[in-house]
Amino acid sequence: MNPYLDIVLRSIAVYFFMIIALRIFGKKELSQLNTADIILILLISNSVQNAMVGSDTSLWGGLTAAAVLFAFNFILKKLLYTYKPFSDFMLEKPEILIHDGNLDFKKLSKLNITSEELKEAMREHGVEFYKDVKLAMLEIDGNISIISISGKETLRQTHYRRLKKSKKTIR
Repeated sequence: MNPYLDIVLRSIAVYFFMIIALRIFGKKELSQLNTADIILILLISNSVQNAMVGSDTSLWGGLTAAAVLFAFNFILKKLLYTYKPFSDFMLEKPEILIHDGNLDFKKLSKLNITSEELKEAMREHGVEFYKDVKLAMLEIDGNISIISISGKETLRQTHYRRLKKSKKTIR
């Protein structure tokens, strides 16, 4: 087999593995990476390098693998925008956290969002009480969007991130 074709096939296999792994583990908080996430990404890139290029440590081998990853990512993005069933399968859906002042406790528990995290997002949007929230959503990019009942706030973004110290429940 051609060594460059081998690199192409290996790179595509690793790309698919990484997409599936991220989909399974539900990395909604990728919009705001913490130290552990960065370390994980660095370690994964190091661990899959040899899986992509094999014994070819030449410049051309590395450039071939990088070119394949860029090209395959471009193709995947085109497929996501072209085929809705494929997009529905690959992409996360926005999640409603609060609707008309009512918290969805099951959704918050499933997403591991604490009351402190939700209150922080509300404060960042200038909202003090749950009853004043018309709609709060965890967006697919990890942002929490909040629309207040008054609707007078300016648009702001709040990044969801898991608290490290406490594991309090939603109240």
